[in-house]
Amino acid sequence: MPDSMHPSRIPMVAEVIDRQQESEDVFTLRLQLIDPQQRSNYRFQPGQFNMVYLHGVGEVAISIVSDREDTTLLNHTIRAVGRVTRGLEQLQAGQQIGLRGPYGRGWPMQQSKGRDLVMVTGGLGCAPVVAAISAVEQQRVDYGRLAIIEGVRHHQDLIYPERFHHWKQMERTEVVLCCSEDKAAPWPWHTDRVTAHLDEMDIDLPQAVAFLCGPEGMMVAAAETLQQQGLAAESTWLSLERNMQCGDGFCGHCQLGGYFVCKDGPVFRWDEVGAALKVKGL
Repeated sequence: MPDSMHPSRIPMVAEVIDRQQESEDVFTLRLQLIDPQQRSNYRFQPGQFNMVYLHGVGEVAISIVSDREDTTLLNHTIRAVGRVTRGLEQLQAGQQIGLRGPYGRGWPMQQSKGRDLVMVTGGLGCAPVVAAISAVEQQRVDYGRLAIIEGVRHHQDLIYPERFHHWKQMERTEVVLCCSEDKAAPWPWHTDRVTAHLDEMDIDLPQAVAFLCGPEGMMVAAAETLQQQGLAAESTWLSLERNMQCGDGFCGHCQLGGYFVCKDGPVFRWDEVGAALKVKGL
């Protein structure tokens, strides 16, 4: 079989069941696989992604924002920034697209059991941790305290307000929301950066695990701050975003040093990629 026809590169057909506008340029597509057997067999781990294919246009890597215990519907939150994503933005319920996946290494949910969790996210970076938070909620007794810290530049950039409200009601959970630019905006939460609140959490950092996702500068700053406060480098995990065009390390577009982000990540330990992230342009 030619490599281009490998089963992992043949998209499954999915129907758009629903569409929700999250902010001015961010939307969520709720998808359902057409084939009942594919729908039944589909499984993913929190932090993995799908390749979402728009017929005749191209495909993009999008995090899976769903409950891993219920894969009947697959949610993907997308920012409209390029040719493919702007095309996906136009889709309505009933239309069909292609889906390949799941791909990549997800969050270390099993290794994190019994420990406190810190989730530091920025902007759309909160999407890749949604499934992880859902997993913690479903198995709450298996995890320690949970701190969720989300930062946005402008107050209108905040997505998932209902989710944050729900998470705040979970037992042994604290939620901190920050807006760094709009000091005078109608914003009832903090008006600074996420790093300003990392030392305020009711978390045992030397024994905790951190999940970071968002702009790389924010993740680097948060990781370094957490290390200074006692969090171990091998307990700090980051979800990276690169130009992932195939999903399985075939095309090489997402290479970061010796790693392919699509195949070896997108979730990495800080001690694996921290030095590379500090190299400008790498």
